[in-house]
Amino acid sequence: MRLLSVFAVPVVALLFARAARAEEVVVPGGKLDVQYTSPPASALQESAAKWIQNSARAVAKYHGTFTIKRAILRITLTDGHDVSDGYTNGWNGAIITISLGRKATAGDLAEDWQLTHEMLHLGFPNLPDRHHWLEEGIATYVEPIARCRAGLLPPERIWSDMVEGMPQGEPEAGDRGLDHTHTWGRTYWGGALFCLRADLEIRRRTGNRFGLEHALRAIREAGGNIESAWNIDRVIAIGDAATGVPVLRELYDEMKAKPVKVDLPALWKELGVVRHGKTVSFDDHAPLSTIRRAITSG
Repeated sequence: MRLLSVFAVPVVALLFARAARAEEVVVPGGKLDVQYTSPPASALQESAAKWIQNSARAVAKYHGTFTIKRAILRITLTDGHDVSDGYTNGWNGAIITISLGRKATAGDLAEDWQLTHEMLHLGFPNLPDRHHWLEEGIATYVEPIARCRAGLLPPERIWSDMVEGMPQGEPEAGDRGLDHTHTWGRTYWGGALFCLRADLEIRRRTGNRFGLEHALRAIREAGGNIESAWNIDRVIAIGDAATGVPVLRELYDEMKAKPVKVDLPALWKELGVVRHGKTVSFDDHAPLSTIRRAITSG
């Protein structure tokens, strides 16, 4: 495929590509060179094609276009029903690798979040290791929102998952802030909690004219994608300039080197998210209900 020569992938990758089943897939604003390690059954191939398009459409809905012009999507077929082992890098061109169970059904793939998560990584630069929480936090926070905006998830599902998941991002004993506490919870959900706070505060200060997506779009449009390596100050400066408010800088300075506890029950109440066991309902008279609706509708 031309994509491989364009990105000058090493010889080992070229050999892999020749052995793999490859297909160029057009997605909104970009192209994917989809490679299977072995031929999928026809039913799986059909379901996987829809899975790929839906994931790309969700990402494009959030970003305004796909996160990168061209990328390789390398799919390893495994036993079972699961999607697993998603990984994205850009050191030799943008590549997503992911495993797909041969027995996966259309229903299994409709529930998958991992491919959307990995596609979001394509549209953000590599940061130094101590800031990895921001890379993962963005993908964790944005993934369900993007799928909701594309009509793939209901708003109730997003907020129930946040109510369930966000407490895992809160600091525990011995925490030294997001830059210095590299646990799974702080990296993924702590980063997502930072993004939620940023999204809410940007919308508060701009009267809902801007949200986190405008910061992320500006970063991507300035060349900040998986093929680039930036420092966090550049990310913050471009993101804040796009929204016109210094929210990213203020939150980063607050949360980078000390534990910051968020009163999540109070936050859900302000947003009008009412928990009922594992489900939620909405109070549209809550102070931040308009912001809640804007986050999921775009």
